[in-house]
Amino acid sequence: MAGTAPLKRPEVQDDNRLEWDLSNEIVRVVEAAALAAGRWMGQGDNDKADEAATEAMREVLNSLSISGRVVIGEGERDEAPMLFIGEELGKGGPEIDIAVDPLEGTNLVARGLPNSIAVIAVSERGGLVHAPDTYMEKLVVGPAAAGKVDLNAPVKMNLGVIAQSLNRDIPDLTVIILDRPRHEELIEQVRAAGARIRLIGDGDVTAAIAAAVRGTAVHAVMGTGGAPEGVLAAAAMRCLGGEIQGRFRPRNASEAERCIQAGIDLEKVYMTEELAPGKQIVFAATGITEGDMFRGVRYFGSGSRTYSLVMAASSGVIRFVDSVQVANRKVPVSLERI
Repeated sequence: MAGTAPLKRPEVQDDNRLEWDLSNEIVRVVEAAALAAGRWMGQGDNDKADEAATEAMREVLNSLSISGRVVIGEGERDEAPMLFIGEELGKGGPEIDIAVDPLEGTNLVARGLPNSIAVIAVSERGGLVHAPDTYMEKLVVGPAAAGKVDLNAPVKMNLGVIAQSLNRDIPDLTVIILDRPRHEELIEQVRAAGARIRLIGDGDVTAAIAAAVRGTAVHAVMGTGGAPEGVLAAAAMRCLGGEIQGRFRPRNASEAERCIQAGIDLEKVYMTEELAPGKQIVFAATGITEGDMFRGVRYFGSGSRTYSLVMAASSGVIRFVDSVQVANRKVPVSLERI
């Protein structure tokens, strides 16, 4: 009887080879960070949870055949012992830029609240903006409204455009806004326009993804949050077809000077392709605590289970990855929902 022909790797075009090679590897990075941080859920220690995620992420990145450079990390070298901006990672290989948030939502993990995730985005060199650790005013919408909204336009006008693009009325929309005193005026404007609001304590990268995916009941993200998270959101939007518009909002003169030194125009509204201009971008995230977009980490006697999202920009591939990490091979792995 003739033998079965071996499976062949699909032909991969040169313009998305980097994405193909990294997609399977990058998910291991966020899985490791989520598994490490998840052990600290509800323990009330923000620093320990973040440290555990960062150490795990760094260890896996250093095991990969890449020549990676951190462009968005835990801070400048004198502020962060690892995954600092400019840190070189990997065993050698394709030169890539890396943007990470090992634990988006440290408060969420510490308090056992939903929607914390581990996040990474990678691209060819120069494919992700090096955003200083400052604030960014943001407007995020899904594919239907992409290219139609304007960060400089009145809130009500943008909500009207979003509603029209989705073939619904403004009162049908839900806008996510970070629950911060600085957003009091924005909240009043959204309420006056008639849209619904969902206030969140942390996690605007997760919110941005939700705005770009149908079926989440989220239609836009508005307000000012972290600039590094804005770049990570831009990488996700490149993969999902959504749009982020952002304007850097430094909190003081020192941050303003750092922005200027980085070549950032403080008056300019940056578009998705300017924040994440790479031709090949891979974005991955793993849930840590239970959330709207991601299930949280689950631990059990013989191992653990994680739920991740991996996306590639140029190839258009989006994968949901349900992984079981077996710790004790003598115990049967259950196929039931854990």
